[in-house]
Amino acid sequence: MRKLTVLGSTGSIGTQTLEVARKNPEDFTVVALSCNSDIDLLFEQIKEFAPKVCAVSNESAAEKLRERLKSENINSTEVLAGYEANAQIATIPECDTVVGAMVGIAGLLPTYEAIKAGKDIALANKETLVTGGEVIMPLVKEKGVELLPVDSEHCAIWQCLKGEKHSDLDRILLTASGGPFRGKAREDLTDVTVDMALSHPTWKMGGKITIDSATMMNKGLEVIEASHLFSVPVDKIDIVVHPQSIIHSMIRLKDGSVLAQMGNPSMILPIMVALYYPERGPELIEDFDPFAKGANNLTFEPCDTNVFGLVKLAYDLGRAGGLMPTVMNAANEIAVGAFLKGKIRFLDIEKTVFEVCDKTLDANGEVTIESILETDKNARDMAKDYIKGIEL
Repeated sequence: MRKLTVLGSTGSIGTQTLEVARKNPEDFTVVALSCNSDIDLLFEQIKEFAPKVCAVSNESAAEKLRERLKSENINSTEVLAGYEANAQIATIPECDTVVGAMVGIAGLLPTYEAIKAGKDIALANKETLVTGGEVIMPLVKEKGVELLPVDSEHCAIWQCLKGEKHSDLDRILLTASGGPFRGKAREDLTDVTVDMALSHPTWKMGGKITIDSATMMNKGLEVIEASHLFSVPVDKIDIVVHPQSIIHSMIRLKDGSVLAQMGNPSMILPIMVALYYPERGPELIEDFDPFAKGANNLTFEPCDTNVFGLVKLAYDLGRAGGLMPTVMNAANEIAVGAFLKGKIRFLDIEKTVFEVCDKTLDANGEVTIESILETDKNARDMAKDYIKGIEL
């Protein structure tokens, strides 16, 4: 039985992880949960799963949760609060597997501490490897733990690579739905609204990742993540736009063979692949029908980096390595948040990221957890300052 800490339990991946645990109580027990501030949903999760401890990043929200649990006479779950709380619940002795479902660089420190503590990781937080891959992957090897990708694309690649020699890998073909603006010209994106950008054609996800899909930054981040996960340079990773989202990614081997993993668009399956490894779990999703609408007409297109400039930037900074991916990620997180709040326009997201990266000249130092977090803070401050000068 796996004993789970779910970081970001109230988000999309977190709630689906708990759905897997709910339907398979003989295989999983939930020992810790966390959220940023959604204590209403976290309260319901605590009532159902009775974790030993939970973490709430927002301290005032944590106090409200404590009062609510006390009023309901629920005394078995301790409530921790603040920035360090996620790292605390990721390292408790009762846990053997941490599901990293937090959004953004906030997932880096708890994942790092969990690996140090010998926990296996089911990772959905791509920013952990985008910013800290040079630290995280050597630590995984040192500690002898499993780091299993939950992103559908990286889970697909991982499955395709099983049983293959790394030396036989020629290219990774990373699929992308293309988001809501596939096929649009640059000028078509001038008046994009928040609602338009959140209307993803295939996947139902949280706000930040959905906007990243609209700008295609999500795919740029995934290129860097795949580079670290599978020990390949970014120039051996191609983005393939596949709007049906049936093939979740492919690999090409040196003899020309192409292996693909396919199925219905669902995050339940990659969650289960990670949580049940090295076994296969029970069937929880609808059978794939190759004759269903969409599945019998698969198409593939190149990614237009002239329209989606953040993809090209991600490749450039993936080649550069070091702390520059951290700068890019930090600026993007701030810009996406500002767009969701109506403070900037859609194309201002890209402008903000480019501006901060262009002005960052001191991000070539040693990559450590401390330098990543310092670089992240500095880049966020620069992004905020730049956004203040943007006129709507």
